[in-house]
Amino acid sequence: MKYILVTGGVLSGIGKGVIASSTGVLMKSLGYRVTSVKIDPYINIDAGTMSPFEHGEVFVLDDGGEVDLDLGNYERFIDSTLTRDNNITTGKIYNHVIEKERVGGYLGKTVQVVPHICNAIQDWVERVSVIPVDGSNNTPDICIIELGGTVGDIESMPFIEAMRQFQFRVGKGNFCLFHVSLVPTVGKSQELKTKPTQQSVRELRALGLTPDAIFCRSASPLPAHVKEKISLFCHVPEANVISVYDVSNIYRVPLILDPQGVHNIIYSALQLMPRTPKEDALKEWSKLAESYDRLHNEAIPPVHIAVVGKYTELDDAYHSISSALQHASLRSDQRLVIDWVEASNLEENVEREDPESYHKAWDYVKKANGILVPGGFGDRGVEGKILAAQYCRTSKKPYLGICLGLQIMAVEVCRNVLGWKDANSTEFSAETSHPVVINMPEISKTHMGGTMRLGKRDKTSTLRKLYGDVDEIDERHRHRYEVNPDLVPEIESKSNLRFVAQDETGKRMEIAEMLEHPYMVAVQYHPEFKSRPLRPSPPFSQSLREPSNWSDFCHKKHLVLCPTGTRFDVSFSLTSLFRALSLCTSSHLAQSLSDLYLAYDFECILKKMKNNEVNQKTTYTHSHKPIGVVMLGGSLADQARNLEYEYCGPDAGKYFVEHLNYSYT
Repeated sequence: MKYILVTGGVLSGIGKGVIASSTGVLMKSLGYRVTSVKIDPYINIDAGTMSPFEHGEVFVLDDGGEVDLDLGNYERFIDSTLTRDNNITTGKIYNHVIEKERVGGYLGKTVQVVPHICNAIQDWVERVSVIPVDGSNNTPDICIIELGGTVGDIESMPFIEAMRQFQFRVGKGNFCLFHVSLVPTVGKSQELKTKPTQQSVRELRALGLTPDAIFCRSASPLPAHVKEKISLFCHVPEANVISVYDVSNIYRVPLILDPQGVHNIIYSALQLMPRTPKEDALKEWSKLAESYDRLHNEAIPPVHIAVVGKYTELDDAYHSISSALQHASLRSDQRLVIDWVEASNLEENVEREDPESYHKAWDYVKKANGILVPGGFGDRGVEGKILAAQYCRTSKKPYLGICLGLQIMAVEVCRNVLGWKDANSTEFSAETSHPVVINMPEISKTHMGGTMRLGKRDKTSTLRKLYGDVDEIDERHRHRYEVNPDLVPEIESKSNLRFVAQDETGKRMEIAEMLEHPYMVAVQYHPEFKSRPLRPSPPFSQSLREPSNWSDFCHKKHLVLCPTGTRFDVSFSLTSLFRALSLCTSSHLAQSLSDLYLAYDFECILKKMKNNEVNQKTTYTHSHKPIGVVMLGGSLADQARNLEYEYCGPDAGKYFVEHLNYSYT
């Protein structure tokens, strides 16, 4: 096993996680199997009970582990499935050592930081590093270890000492150290200062660790003379001083590390034979980076998604949510703008106390293309979320609820459709006469963290189309409360709310859908945790695919819409036509049928649709063979459901759509 340790100096939050993840991307592009370990020096056993305001989101793994959000970056970048043991904390190590001491595991010896704590850390790393994480049974080739915090912190001293010993334990050629430091600019001259990096490396070396490479964070690329100075004072070759300057998006980080020869540094330090990169290994990353930059052009009309939450002051509190939305944005080629809405600002009392915040919050909600209500604990902001769900239901605004967002959707329907005015969750109102959401019976009410129903649950879903028409899906959970199964039959019989997927017992509601609504869907699980840059989570992708409020769960047939005189091999769902009809500002789009190009006056159709003038079934022919049939009838709101399309033979071309009274030659 080969190990790469990533440490950080000068200040925290310097980017160790992204650099560690990007290094993993590079090594995977060379054909190596990569795993990751994150060391957090805090005394908590895990991140499960930590406030999102203080530490960011809690990331949930397949085995139910509640871990640092950096493990989410690892999974997204290197496309792996990690375990709870891939996150080491001071609390876990000391708990392990104390439990072993209590049962006589140290044979009466005095238990000390050296050697017992340090040995436990090393044993843990070695044990976890050989666990397969790529879906195969193959042992990883390289383990990347990120040591959280900053070199010199008293909390991380046992881990620094353990890693000092570890380099000799695994032997030369099996251990490589990357140190991440800051090269700031000072004053009007914007002169780059290397002294913080020099001091940081000096302290690291004093603790017995010498870096093989120094990754220098800076606002702009480091000039050659700065690299030379760092090399001279920090005892590393100039080629091993890596400039990690500010870039437009994190997908560019692997792309700036690759040409600086990071892989060659690893080859040398770990005594690996150079490999030829896989063909187009980083091509997909380059596409992601370019797409991200292109879609951040302000000239492109954006899709606004309002996230109605309670931790909106800190972006990291919803890091996986924003990442999943970003993945969907890149896949659907939509420019994304996330509007963070503090849920409590939507409540009526705020209109009196702080009218500016109240109207600003509602302005975001009403102008958004879609609303997302994420998970959360505690009653603050719950009433505001319920109001947001009610607005989406009544105005046909697209809605995606996650975890608590599903419970909010159920409570809102029970209050405003069924007339249960005190309907609530027992988490927020223990005395409610209509407990729509209840505590899960198999878990403890007194212990928080690790006691919730977590990890993967297989579910049979009738809403298969979101997931590619599959019978079962695997997703991750983090909740203590659920929709009361005893009330589900009455809720479904008296409203349009349908619980279309349950867990394997059939008792726990997993997916809810509002009938006669373009897209109002909620899930009890957390789909954001399994979203990947190249494989966006289906619920998020659907939210962004139809920003004009149309939804197509069944993807009946497909259309190709393109500018006049051009051809594309890209297909959209039927409702993309209606999105074009409702949003298109130019008067013509064209349909590609092999070598046949047809131009349509979509503005004319739109007017007819709005006036309910389109109400006939028309067949068109080409070369005496039927081409296609389109049914347009009823009100504009019914078009997405009533449109029918029949494919009538190869000579018709693969895709076709036509409107009334159009002739061509």
